[in-house]
Amino acid sequence: MSRSKQTGGPKSNYTSPKRKEGEGRSTVRYRCGLSNTIQDVLHQRPGWIEVKDDCEWDFNWCDVGWLRENFDHSYLEEHVRICHFRNNYELTRKNLMVKNLKRYRKTLEREAGRLEAAKCDFFPRTFELPNEYHLFVEEFKRSQGSTWIMKPVARSQGKGIFLFRKLKDIMDWKKVARQITVEMNTFVDGTRSDDQREENQVESYVAQRYIENPYLISGRKFDLRVYVLVTSYTPLKAWLYRDGFARFSSTRFSLSSIDDQYVHLTNVAVQKTAPDYDPEKDCKWQLQQLRRYLTAKHGRETVERLFQDIDNIFVRSLLSVQKVIINDKHCFELYGYDILLDQDLKPWLIEVNASPSLTASSQEDYEMKSCLLEDTLHVVDMEGRLTGKEKQVGGFDLMWNDGPVYREIIHFENLGSTSLTANTHLGCNNDRQKQLRYLLKPFPGQKRA
Repeated sequence: MSRSKQTGGPKSNYTSPKRKEGEGRSTVRYRCGLSNTIQDVLHQRPGWIEVKDDCEWDFNWCDVGWLRENFDHSYLEEHVRICHFRNNYELTRKNLMVKNLKRYRKTLEREAGRLEAAKCDFFPRTFELPNEYHLFVEEFKRSQGSTWIMKPVARSQGKGIFLFRKLKDIMDWKKVARQITVEMNTFVDGTRSDDQREENQVESYVAQRYIENPYLISGRKFDLRVYVLVTSYTPLKAWLYRDGFARFSSTRFSLSSIDDQYVHLTNVAVQKTAPDYDPEKDCKWQLQQLRRYLTAKHGRETVERLFQDIDNIFVRSLLSVQKVIINDKHCFELYGYDILLDQDLKPWLIEVNASPSLTASSQEDYEMKSCLLEDTLHVVDMEGRLTGKEKQVGGFDLMWNDGPVYREIIHFENLGSTSLTANTHLGCNNDRQKQLRYLLKPFPGQKRA
């Protein structure tokens, strides 16, 4: 149960019986602050009951705003789960993500050498503005003619993003930032309230080298949305979902039109505002379709190396924040990773989202996200149906468990010899329904099919 530390919290009508440690719950009371696919999945889950804001709860799917306002003022019993870590922004704010990756890379170089540190070279050259403006200018002058992209560090859905090639293109932004700073330091009576300071703080941006040679399909740019579930940071335990999608721009790629957001931004929130956007066609491929396409064009070995490189991005990025994320046994996090491929099939980490969109853009998208969320709840396991030794739960494969997780491959052509390979299947067949039938005990009150 959860209740306020200060007041002791209101009591609900349901009182859970005493249970032995590790025993599951027949009834789970949940709160949900969103009204999209997750609400449907929670509502349909057997034995789960939605409660009002003033009632005690066992499970809370909240937004990050609610978490920051309420987490430190709540008492959480042993079994309670909540869908964010307290300082998840260490990975999901664009500036902090890069800061942590740079620090991690330096640590690797010092402790393991340059070859190991080179495995972290998967994010573009990035500077935080206004703090690193002078460093950025030096780099900008060394790479004359290159295209850069400006992004607000804490916004999403493509808001506030623009491309530029000349310093004068960001002068308007810099003038506004400077004016706000002057206003913050100019007082009539020498004082200013904290609220006034908050209102006038300069919004931080990152200036990032734009990937000018993206991999194109039918002349259009795309990126990948991939889902990673972390259930613990100490030790690190991370699951990779087999399904995901590629998000395409609606307009053919060209560097001659850097002001056209429909060319360069693949966010669905941006693309659906395009004049020629067709909601029936959608702008997405499932990852299985993309993997088949790439395999047919480049061969199986090349594509397997590509997906191994993508796996490396997930692991290294999580390890980069492992020591700074506040681990809490009550917390888990479903991250949405955005990955871009260039013409050389090199994957680049663009950003990580703490609240990946769960709103469906099509029936196919709704079904995929529903399965993703159902399997997330299976892994979190409020009902206590897992043993804790599973390497696959539905569409999730255990990728890291205080170290890499491997699966055994039997080579029948070599008299049954075996070898180990990473336990990841991104973009491969998702046999979740068959696997779940064998894995999970029935819900309380249900018979096994």
